Amino acid sequence: MNKQTLIKLLNSDAGLAPLVLRLPLGLIFAAHGAQKLFGWFGGYGLEGTGQWMASVGFEPGYLMALLAGSAEFFGGLALVLGLLTRPAAALTAFTMAVAMTLHVGNGLFVSNNGYEFALILLAASLSLAVQGGGRYSIDKLLTGRL
Repeated sequence: MNKQTLIKLLNSDAGLAPLVLRLPLGLIFAAHGAQKLFGWFGGYGLEGTGQWMASVGFEPGYLMALLAGSAEFFGGLALVLGLLTRPAAALTAFTMAVAMTLHVGNGLFVSNNGYEFALILLAASLSLAVQGGGRYSIDKLLTGRL
């Protein structure tokens, strides 16, 4: 990847708004990923999450749990830091698009196991994928050095 492409990927002229979005979004993703990967915060860990994923059709379940958990955990941490914000946001958006396939048949509302939570996480991730990490991000520091 050449220097100009890297600058385009990392640079963002946005101000404070991405930070306001990145922090809670990244924490939510990291916590959900930690549930899947490590069993933290009441989660089932890789084994339990893998069994559940296999039961709903995502085979092989263990690998799918590892992929989803890693995307959420590491993508969430990257969002909090504003490090590779656009790729991390694209990854978390894709993860939520896949998650929505499980819930779309239940309607919108989360009270009916619907897709509203995944939808708002998808929308927020897409917003960051478009605008980047903003002025207060590691991405901005890196572009200054490039």
